[in-house]
Amino acid sequence: MSLDFDSARLPNPHLREEHHQWRAQLRKFIDSEIMPHAAEWDEAGDIPQSLWPKAAKVGLLGLGYPEAYGGTREGIDSWHAWITGEELARIGVGGLSATLMVHGIGLPPVINWGSEAMKQLVAPPVLAGEKNISLGITEPGAGSDVAQIGTTAQRDGDHFVVNGSKTFITGGMRADWVSTAVRTGGEGAGGVSMLLIPTDAEGFSRTQLSRKQGWWCSDTATLYFDNVRVPVENLIGEENKGFLVIMTNFNGERMSMAVGMEAQARVCLEEAVSWARERRTFGKRLGDHQVIRHKIAQMKQKINATQAYIRACFETIEAGNANPGDIAMLKVQASETLEFCAREAMQILGGIGYMRGNRVERIYREVRVNAIGGGSEEIMRDLASRQYGL
Repeated sequence: MSLDFDSARLPNPHLREEHHQWRAQLRKFIDSEIMPHAAEWDEAGDIPQSLWPKAAKVGLLGLGYPEAYGGTREGIDSWHAWITGEELARIGVGGLSATLMVHGIGLPPVINWGSEAMKQLVAPPVLAGEKNISLGITEPGAGSDVAQIGTTAQRDGDHFVVNGSKTFITGGMRADWVSTAVRTGGEGAGGVSMLLIPTDAEGFSRTQLSRKQGWWCSDTATLYFDNVRVPVENLIGEENKGFLVIMTNFNGERMSMAVGMEAQARVCLEEAVSWARERRTFGKRLGDHQVIRHKIAQMKQKINATQAYIRACFETIEAGNANPGDIAMLKVQASETLEFCAREAMQILGGIGYMRGNRVERIYREVRVNAIGGGSEEIMRDLASRQYGL
């Protein structure tokens, strides 16, 4: 059996013909519109805005969103989402999917908690690839501890006046709106609200964070709010109930990250196997050395375990009884698997793996952002232990 990205995928009895059709359709789009340019875009640190309408046309941006706003929800399930994450990760440029699909964390608060007028204003142009939306949670002084955010929104008549800053915001430079966590009440989680802030508002500014270890083509920014006046009707959900909005958003984000990390681990496996078959050392193929075969076997072992864990969590989501603790630990499992496979693939590739321009080199640089973003491994373990009642 040839061991590659596809053959290393465990069988999934939940997949139907429409799932396989979606994979084929999406892969055709990625192979023609993204793969030939991905490395160049990453080196340039930018993605052309023209990619968004193309992604919308193929159905990528609207997958899972209501038809009333230009999406496709009927017949869409968690297995479509898993396939989408896998295929985007196969590109081997994590920053591309992070920015192209950032509406996946910025738009759900609007869809799930916003007013109908807000949904009609924001969702259709975002899902058509004409406008962009991001999520603004992390601050210079508050990241994983969301309850401690310091950006304030003080009521002034029919407006909130927002002051503060957000940082490490994916998609922040091109965003037209930011679903933003603000403090409208007292200390702790009970004083947090969510506001939809348009980036053309007076007093809003942003700077690009371009010198990153990985995700070079990802649009990452620091956002500044200097007496930004935001209409009260831009409140997402109830005032001082924003923490619930944020928490319900995290499960989807962590599942998406876990899917991407497992698939990137499979990319590392594929590249390592290909090189081990081609490269010859000491009179035989690299793959004929026992130490190399064992490395590859261990990679596959960890990938198998992570795939099985992903499937188990998606099954609970489909059944309507997802466990946030299990999802948090899945993210840890996936980041540890990615880190192991990226390291072992780099060892197998040797010098060629260290050279810029290959998928393993890029993925190796992206390990840490995956292990930290969306909740660090340490925070995830602590969250899970509390969910389990310890």
